[in-house]
Amino acid sequence: MTGGDGRAGRGSDRSHGTERVRQRIAWTAAESLPGRAEVLRLQGVPEEADLSPRISALLEAAFAAYLETAEPRAVFGGISREDFRGVYRGEGRNAPETPLETVLAGAERLALFVATVGGAVTARIRELFGRGEPALAAMLDSAASAAADRLTELLGARFLGPVGGTGASGTRVLAYSPGYCGWHVSGQRALFAYLQPGEIGVTLNSSFLMEPLKSVSGVLVSGPAGIHRFAPTYPFCPECRNQTCRARNAACPARATASHW
Repeated sequence: MTGGDGRAGRGSDRSHGTERVRQRIAWTAAESLPGRAEVLRLQGVPEEADLSPRISALLEAAFAAYLETAEPRAVFGGISREDFRGVYRGEGRNAPETPLETVLAGAERLALFVATVGGAVTARIRELFGRGEPALAAMLDSAASAAADRLTELLGARFLGPVGGTGASGTRVLAYSPGYCGWHVSGQRALFAYLQPGEIGVTLNSSFLMEPLKSVSGVLVSGPAGIHRFAPTYPFCPECRNQTCRARNAACPARATASHW
């Protein structure tokens, strides 16, 4: 498949009485190419800013380098609520209370994922720094980071499938990742053990960081849009550097109170 769905291979097994379908997906570099605005945002350039010829040239050069080196691919698979409890528990180092616990109370379907734009992009970034082109290296770094985030969006759209739209009353799929919102980064170990993403070339180092660097992982949560809305008032929220939940909350209506998952 193409056009954002990628080319997929499947395997399935039975887990606690439910079918678990594990899919490997590959996209073209062009399918994963992020938008200009997102790359510039990571560079600290406001969306409404007039770009200088130099910045425009750097952006185009970064896109060209990304298209030349990227090998976007992913593995993801559905997981039951029962199995996800074990994955989410991980090594027992999560915050005492996390928003994902409340979100999961209203979830309809779950899927774990690991996706990467490949190691060649990171190698090119290092090469550019090494040969004295830091501006282009930094722009390519931002493009690769934005592309990795785009892979999460592509997976979310694939997981949503024919279930429903993303409007106020429709079904919405959002991703939650270890290292954010109280889910301790050590949770990567249990996620990797369950999903086995080595076949797409993604591994964990001793600090639970993924290699290649421009990779993303987590759980896709599908359910009514309102379940994804929460107040960023947890004790760990002030430590968050990006506060992306604020924009996500703004796109979701208030939700009804749900029971604990």
